[in-house]
Amino acid sequence: MSGEFAAPKGIPDYFPPASADFLAVRNALTGAAHRAGYGHIELPIFEDTALFARGVGESTDVVSKEMYTFADRGGRTVTLRPEGTAGVMRSVIQHGLDRGQLPVKVCYAGPFFRYERPQAGRYRQLQQVGIEAIGVDDPALDAEVIAVADEGYKSLGLSGYRLELTSLGDNTCRPQYREALQEFLFGLDLDEPIRERAKINPLRVLDDKRPEIKEMTADAPLMLDHLSDTAREHFDLVRTNLDRLGVEYVINPRLVRGLDYYTKTTFEFVHDGLGAQSGIGGGGRYDGLMKQIGGKQDLSGIGFGIGVDRTVLALEAEGVSVAGEGRVQVYGVPLGAAAKSELVYLAGQLRAAGVSVDLAYGDRGLKGAMKAADRSGARVALVLGDRELDERTIELKDLSNGEQRKIALDDVVAEIRALLAP
Repeated sequence: MSGEFAAPKGIPDYFPPASADFLAVRNALTGAAHRAGYGHIELPIFEDTALFARGVGESTDVVSKEMYTFADRGGRTVTLRPEGTAGVMRSVIQHGLDRGQLPVKVCYAGPFFRYERPQAGRYRQLQQVGIEAIGVDDPALDAEVIAVADEGYKSLGLSGYRLELTSLGDNTCRPQYREALQEFLFGLDLDEPIRERAKINPLRVLDDKRPEIKEMTADAPLMLDHLSDTAREHFDLVRTNLDRLGVEYVINPRLVRGLDYYTKTTFEFVHDGLGAQSGIGGGGRYDGLMKQIGGKQDLSGIGFGIGVDRTVLALEAEGVSVAGEGRVQVYGVPLGAAAKSELVYLAGQLRAAGVSVDLAYGDRGLKGAMKAADRSGARVALVLGDRELDERTIELKDLSNGEQRKIALDDVVAEIRALLAP
């Protein structure tokens, strides 16, 4: 490592050319959401700590172990956002969006923060795209949310993933299931931290990844076997709609997400090419969250969070690049100060016409400048020297096939647009 400073541990940098894949992934995922009518919402990077403690759940690892929490200069306790749903719900309540047309459908993207042991695919600053649909409890809406994520993955060319699906029941069947699960867990030889977790939120014990705990809980009662008639009907309708949408899934009755607010439909997208950190996105329905964080109404919601970082890694595991074309379409090669001045002007004209342009800066020679043109991924190189300036012409080289010809300076914009036209 060179230099005095480095990025904080567990926080990746994305820079050219690799950042093109990152940007393409984020745009594809948000694009799928926008096509389904989800409007953009921009959330604060940090919020009142109590929002996450109450909304996400104090028994979760996220709240108890992973949050970046600090006191600001005013003595207020604030936390870098570890997830997006609680912040969206807070915004909906604060700005009265729940009193307008329902469902409220929003999409967000950006960094989230969790203090975890860094490893491949698990970062302390993770990038996510998320959507939330708040205010309508409709199995068809659950299916839409899941299908939006699936469409986003498919639009990127990702294929080696599976969708795992379950239901975590509703408030009419969860209390009885909680009792049955606690009775089972308290009969096991659990260590004290796990027993405490079983008292607070027994479902979280099933999320323990340690092999010995998974083996001990292999015969634990399952929520799917304890669903109320209403919750069962809801889950069946979600599956029916997913079948009609052509979204493939597998039922995983032991699926438990890492946040406490999930009810009914719960899902996760898994890619086995990523090793231990195989989850690339997931979400579910959250009845009761609005009331829990102070809302006067108790509207249901459903959403997902997709890991942009992990989706990039999944694409790399499949050998798929989504960066697309080069970073610019045209590369200008000036040979001399007067030529550079003219190409600066032409670059401005082309950019105004919607063409992406870069120039060889720093007085490079022709050979070095043409290598830079190749590395840029440009389709066209424009070479201008003193002789061409005197003639009011410029050399246009099509880098895709090597063809070269002179055109009039006054015709550059029209010629380039015609050449680049689909």
